[in-house]
Amino acid sequence: MASDHQTQAGKPQPLHPKIVIFEQENFQGQAHELSGPCPNLKETGVDKAGSVLVQAGPCESLSLSLSLSLCTGVGYEQANCKGEQFVFEKGEYPRWDSWTSSRRTDSLSSLRPIKVDSQEPKITLYENPNFTGKKMEIVDDDVPSFHAHGYQEKVSSVRVQSGTWVGYQYPGYRGLQYLLEKGDYKDSSDFGAPHPQVQSCAPHP
Repeated sequence: MASDHQTQAGKPQPLHPKIVIFEQENFQGQAHELSGPCPNLKETGVDKAGSVLVQAGPCESLSLSLSLSLCTGVGYEQANCKGEQFVFEKGEYPRWDSWTSSRRTDSLSSLRPIKVDSQEPKITLYENPNFTGKKMEIVDDDVPSFHAHGYQEKVSSVRVQSGTWVGYQYPGYRGLQYLLEKGDYKDSSDFGAPHPQVQSCAPHP
């Protein structure tokens, strides 16, 4: 799942497309190469995640219309993919505060690839659980403020018809992040939200 990988002059050596966890900030110290889901980073020898490198390259295809993308991943505050979520895209994350939009915790304890749906992104947000109440439908568009689009209700359930989305607790893509993969979320707890509060969202590349 993870393997040690030495660095030279503070930079990672060339790797196949993967996510690399460094134990110190700015890609320093021992590095651990992830090639798949990792429910507990400490069990693979990662004492602390100080920085993260998400490398470019082709994704690892599984079946049907969905695939697991090793180019992007979602990290979690706690082991076994629980707690606050951190959505990673291709790129460099030199410090913990570069991958969290809430800046509430520096803990990264588990990580898994993101399910990718290649269809045009479409999502419907509902005021109440079980897809009831007022709703707002979004098709392939970034929405930095639901209020500015006339939707001032809470978000208690979500239906992702296609694509992969990231919801944010506050306007301007701030606060807690919620990964919304294709499927139905009957209650806000289904997508990891402590409260039915989502005020901005965007399709995930």
